[in-house]
Amino acid sequence: MPIALRPPPGTEGKAWPAILVGFFVAFGGVLFGYDTGTIGGILAMPYWLKEFSTGYIDPTTGMRGITSDQKSEIVSLLSAGTFFGALTGAPTGDFLGRRFGLMASTVVFCVGVILQTAATAIPTFVAGRFFAGFGVGMISMMIPLYQSETAPKWIRGTIVGAYQLAITIGLLLAAVVDNATKNRDDTGSYRIPIAVQFAWALILFFGMLLLPETPRMWIKRGRPEKAAQSLSRLRRLPVDHPALVEELSEITANHEYELSLGKATYLDCFRGNLGKRLATGCLLQALQQLTGVNFIFYYGTSYFTSSGIKNSFIVSMITSSVNVASTFPGLWMVEAWGRRPLLLFGAIGMAVCQFIVAGVGTGAGTENLAAQKALIAFVCIYIFFFACSWGPSAWVVTGEIFPLKVRAKSLSMTTASNWLLNWAIAYATPYMVDSGPGNANLQSKVFFIWGGFCFVCIFFVWSMIYETKGLSLEQVDELYAKVGKAWQSSKFVPTVSFQDVQDVGAGVDLRKSSLADIENQAMRKKSVGHEEVAAGEKL
Repeated sequence: MPIALRPPPGTEGKAWPAILVGFFVAFGGVLFGYDTGTIGGILAMPYWLKEFSTGYIDPTTGMRGITSDQKSEIVSLLSAGTFFGALTGAPTGDFLGRRFGLMASTVVFCVGVILQTAATAIPTFVAGRFFAGFGVGMISMMIPLYQSETAPKWIRGTIVGAYQLAITIGLLLAAVVDNATKNRDDTGSYRIPIAVQFAWALILFFGMLLLPETPRMWIKRGRPEKAAQSLSRLRRLPVDHPALVEELSEITANHEYELSLGKATYLDCFRGNLGKRLATGCLLQALQQLTGVNFIFYYGTSYFTSSGIKNSFIVSMITSSVNVASTFPGLWMVEAWGRRPLLLFGAIGMAVCQFIVAGVGTGAGTENLAAQKALIAFVCIYIFFFACSWGPSAWVVTGEIFPLKVRAKSLSMTTASNWLLNWAIAYATPYMVDSGPGNANLQSKVFFIWGGFCFVCIFFVWSMIYETKGLSLEQVDELYAKVGKAWQSSKFVPTVSFQDVQDVGAGVDLRKSSLADIENQAMRKKSVGHEEVAAGEKL
């Protein structure tokens, strides 16, 4: 079933401008995916191993290579950079704005690409990995932020999910380029795949020059006229159109309600209702990594080679292709099924596949062709379940559960959680999987660990993930204020108008009243007003 691009009946304005803007911004995911994917192939390239080797001889192949320590350092430094970049993204996005913040991120990314391209030794190469990661971390935090603040609510999940699609396309492009240059006997073998990243960065940088700042960012800065112009471009409506005025008024009223509760600091993100949302976002992003997906894309080429599979570069291209193709149904499912059912579906499917891969890989030798085919098949099925569910949905959920006043701060921390676990897995995996002194030599047994975390994902989704399908960002605030249990969220129907809440009056201490209490007072005030008008008409 195709993704529905038509707005619900009665929706004013045009849908395509905001959809195109959201999909273009999602292109930044190509930087993320390509940079993540390209390193796996580079680490297996004969020329790169010969050029960067410090004298180590691989006991498996008998050829010059790099140690587990060096492999861990090179791969994990990108994730360390992304962790700090994600945390930096919040002040950058609030100070420069979402639009210019994204542009600044691409500049930092390019510095890292320059260092990696010019490197002839490991220290310069890992420095480049860190700066590229810093830029990717900022980008990965600000893209869902920009998308969620510009997209219409009825297709927001699909638009934010397109970010994950761009990541998978980046991974596929990396596998293709690595495969094309792997046999070159010169520096082009690794410099070409790295330098290609300049193209992705330039496309995003110059494209952002043409796009508007988000309406919610202008409201946050106290510039309602700019917010109206931005929303007018996104909805293709005049600034004085009733539908546009109504949407902008609700955004403004919600922001003013948040401000009436006091200014938000990083500490406030951990308190009460906001702390619950932050825990949800951080755990969701952390568990996305603990499902083991990046083991396949960081170390898949090396793992398939050690498992006796020939043409490991081709297998990596196959897994990347499955990743891309499987994301498309996920973009439809996230709106058709909702967030909770899709995440549960993915967690159950991933858990089953991981345990099968672990069992097949552990019981088979390197010469067992049938077992190798089964291993590849179930890795691909696992990737299907991930790519259509946890891949896009983790970014969708974290992009929409936070209120405006803490959205940048909270998103930076949830994204940093993703990258912290990404770093930990990238750092620890060589020691867990490889043979050699001091290493665990788990090989395929590592999939038992990923499968165990997939079971944790099932219980996490049931108990923590609220259903936010079809709600505006302001209505998500109402959902968390009124519904105490995640499994009750699918029955929620929004009733609050933040414009009515703001009209309650100065006599109410908003900080000491629940949103439900304030809504009741607003409704009583409106009812009294109607009664007075009716009495006046009778007189």
